[in-house]
Amino acid sequence: MKKTSSLPLVPGKVRSHHLSPTGIDGTTANARFEIQVFRENTFRVRVSNQNAWQANPYSVVIGPEENCFEFEENDDSLILRTGKLQLWIGKKNLSMVFKTPDGEVISEEDPDFGINWLGTEVSSYKKLQEWEKFIGLGEKHGGLNRYGQTYTHWNTDHFAYGTDDDPLYCSIPFYMGLHHGIAYGVFFDNPHRTTFNFGAGNNRYSYFSAEDGDLDYYFFHDSSLPAILSAYASLTGPPPLPPRWALGYQQCRYSYYPDKDVIRLAETFRDKAIPGDVIYLDIHHMDAYKVFTFDKARFPDPAEMIRQLKKRGFRVVVILDPGIKADTSYASFVEGSAKGLFVSYPDGKPYEGQVWPGWCTFPDFTLPEARTWWGQALKFYTKLGVDGFWTDMNEPATWGQTLPNVVQFDFEGAGASHRKARNVYGMQMARSTREGQEKQQPDNRPFVLTRSGFAGVQRYAAIWTGDNVSSDAHMLAGVRLVNSLGLSGVPFAGYDIGGFVGNCTPELFARWISIAAFCPLFRAHTMINSHASEPWSFGEEVEAIARNYIRLRYKLMPAIYAAFYASHTSGLPVAKSLALAYPFDDRIYHGAYDSQYLFCENLLVVPVQSHQSLTKLYLPEGDWYHLFSGKKQSGAREIFWECPLNYLPVFVAAGAIVPMQSVTQHATDAHDGRIKLHVFQGKGVWQQLIYEDDGSSNAYLTGSWARRTVQMDHDHGLLEIGALQGNFPSSYTQAKIYFHGFSDQVAEVGGKRVKLDVGNIAFLDEVAEFDPLPSGDHDFQICASVPNLTLNLDASAQTVRLKGIG
Repeated sequence: MKKTSSLPLVPGKVRSHHLSPTGIDGTTANARFEIQVFRENTFRVRVSNQNAWQANPYSVVIGPEENCFEFEENDDSLILRTGKLQLWIGKKNLSMVFKTPDGEVISEEDPDFGINWLGTEVSSYKKLQEWEKFIGLGEKHGGLNRYGQTYTHWNTDHFAYGTDDDPLYCSIPFYMGLHHGIAYGVFFDNPHRTTFNFGAGNNRYSYFSAEDGDLDYYFFHDSSLPAILSAYASLTGPPPLPPRWALGYQQCRYSYYPDKDVIRLAETFRDKAIPGDVIYLDIHHMDAYKVFTFDKARFPDPAEMIRQLKKRGFRVVVILDPGIKADTSYASFVEGSAKGLFVSYPDGKPYEGQVWPGWCTFPDFTLPEARTWWGQALKFYTKLGVDGFWTDMNEPATWGQTLPNVVQFDFEGAGASHRKARNVYGMQMARSTREGQEKQQPDNRPFVLTRSGFAGVQRYAAIWTGDNVSSDAHMLAGVRLVNSLGLSGVPFAGYDIGGFVGNCTPELFARWISIAAFCPLFRAHTMINSHASEPWSFGEEVEAIARNYIRLRYKLMPAIYAAFYASHTSGLPVAKSLALAYPFDDRIYHGAYDSQYLFCENLLVVPVQSHQSLTKLYLPEGDWYHLFSGKKQSGAREIFWECPLNYLPVFVAAGAIVPMQSVTQHATDAHDGRIKLHVFQGKGVWQQLIYEDDGSSNAYLTGSWARRTVQMDHDHGLLEIGALQGNFPSSYTQAKIYFHGFSDQVAEVGGKRVKLDVGNIAFLDEVAEFDPLPSGDHDFQICASVPNLTLNLDASAQTVRLKGIG
């Protein structure tokens, strides 16, 4: 057939290939290719029609392993095999077919045009498998199953975005697919604008494309979705353990000023006995919106203000915008200009765009010297006592929403235009900020919150979902965004409680904060000229509900801290989509249920709208206990459940062990020394980690930690509290164990019979009937007559036996 310009360019016939210890590389009629085996479950596919590879140096942190595969060649294919994955490479026209070790097709490119170029656009077309589902892809709206949708990755400042809008602020081109009991993952490591089509507008293919650059993707296959997600996290870097205070309640507003109002805010939390850990300072803390400054009229002595806040148990996080005001009297501009640290036009003149300070230049965070300079500039804040940084407007945002594509970036010496550098800009700003904080405060665990990022951003920062709106739809959309980020290697994420744009209603705030108590990042925020979003801003009824859920958050701190430690070691999320636990249960993908998720592994959270007092929910397989009443429910079924404003539907998996502690006023405040272990009767053997360290330094990386494993063998009625491990002194001197759903009255401890106590448990305090009349009647739910036992703890193991004790 005669070629025409409308037909795509394909690689063509394989002409040569060369085997190496890490894979195979070669040439085709129109391209070059390289296959690398990174791990048994991870292959890299790279194809280009250019003479040189166009790498992304920012996302992948490990290299391929050597000699971990077998190679075979036949007339039609080149074949690479590991114990978990096979790749069959078509020789007639370079194409990839991934198979299980047993030969089942996992993913298959079209043999004729599966890899193709249309101009500079490069694509991989993969045949749709029967009933194939797609999940993940980072900060993307829509249902849990992405099938039938198209998404674009192009970091965008999207003020007051709609709940179907795309793209948003952050780009993570990683997704997982499922069909026929098989799961796989794909990470497209190309920072250009990319498109992912999951069968939208056609019934033959899913495909992903980049407007330029190489076809460079990693393919993952393992026995489970969590194993695949952990493989992706290993490839792009697991998240560090955040400081403990960053897991508490955080209060933000655009903006709190002057300093007296900030101190009064902290005092109000303490006066009202509402726990809190962080207060943010937005752009009004700066002198004319210039970064690395304080407004001297509003904040005449910021060091003393911060000292007063810390005295009350609060940390301060300040906002950082990348725009450096183009002002020759501004030291940061003068220094950056003199050192050539700003992005520029091809003729070398710095690019200027308008943001909050006016016309601004922008540091080139893909230039190592610019990252170092930025990190050194943080000393202005750290010497005042600032503990964390909030990197905003880093898509980068400018009024007009457009940077000229000719703007140049260093890109680690390789050079790149805005088309290639935009999606990594926010991630590199977060990196610069974290690395600077590590140098300025080497004894402190950094905290960075970013709006924009790319694959691997979890190594540097938490993410929040940008300028959301005060509405029920946005509340539920935020839950799905956080769950999707968790499916994409970002376990530390959250949304603005109450909504950033618009005025939140009392009922909406009450419901939102109850859901957010089970969100990894627990932060309320709202914009200027809107209703305040402090817990007491909506009247006494909402204040009582908000206090209840904030206090519950602090009671759950042992479970939350252990979950973040597990994320640090595995890359798995703290707020976990049900797809990770029940991937082939079709009902979890139903639109009515795909906002449900697991928090800290075993708490099933059911988000509901603020006006709902009755909801239909889905309990997955197994048995479940309603957290607040202790009522046991059988799973694998849909049920109706009452959900008054003061009781969010939350369930606990039967068999689970949920660790809690006494309420503290901030996360580093001393508790009463007692770990409370809530054991919910079930089947089989269940475990729960109790993890401790100093909560603030990096000493945990060199062994300064304490760990215990608590195990319950339900079939034999045997609870074991493991011996204390590590060289960090545990803060727990007692354990109080609550046996939910058990009828036992005695136990054997250390060879002695012990009669169990029996008592009622209320996880939330009663909400009074306030005047004016509340939104509805407030029932008070308790877990009644729960057997319990108190043990003194030392470093040794202890055993509690229930079964067979007469």
